[in-house]
Amino acid sequence: MECIMNILLIILLLFPMNESENSVEQEYQQATLGAGCFWCVEAIYQRVNGVVSVESGYSGGEVENPTYNQVVSGNTGHAEVIRFHFDPGVISFEELLEVFWHTHDPTTLNRQGADVGPQYRSVIFYHNDEQKKIAEQSMEKTDASDLWEDPIVTEISPLINYYKAEDYHQNYFNNNPNAGYCSVVIAPKLAKFKKDFPHLLQESL
Repeated sequence: MECIMNILLIILLLFPMNESENSVEQEYQQATLGAGCFWCVEAIYQRVNGVVSVESGYSGGEVENPTYNQVVSGNTGHAEVIRFHFDPGVISFEELLEVFWHTHDPTTLNRQGADVGPQYRSVIFYHNDEQKKIAEQSMEKTDASDLWEDPIVTEISPLINYYKAEDYHQNYFNNNPNAGYCSVVIAPKLAKFKKDFPHLLQESL
């Protein structure tokens, strides 16, 4: 018996189970959203309480491993998106979509302000059937409200692919707060988010 216990102890020391790490990963969920330029969307969701990581990328098109220059041409079928992990114990997918509806114009087809093209379309790429159901219900509820005067044209599609954008796109606003686009376009969006959702704002921001 003592020999067996020693063997088990050696196995545990050599191959730790890391149960806590696995359980933490399993607690987080993923979401993929497009709402115009991914710099804007990234900056907003980086400040949402319960969102633990945000990454800018491309999704929904036919070209594998696209470059920014390919996507911005509007010919790849991809949308600029963010993929993020969130803690459902802190914030729900429905609440995250409420932020989505309020911080971009979902009624303009393939356009957000001066950014025009299918790469800037409003889109929810759902990761599972539960997200699809919540997204459809959320859009129907928002469309029936007085939030937007025109009908919502947001695409709700299954996630079929995702490609991380180039490194210089990551954490863009935080790294370039004084750049022209950041000052003129992103900063006002952040101000509106902070005004409309103070209860969802990370305490450190």
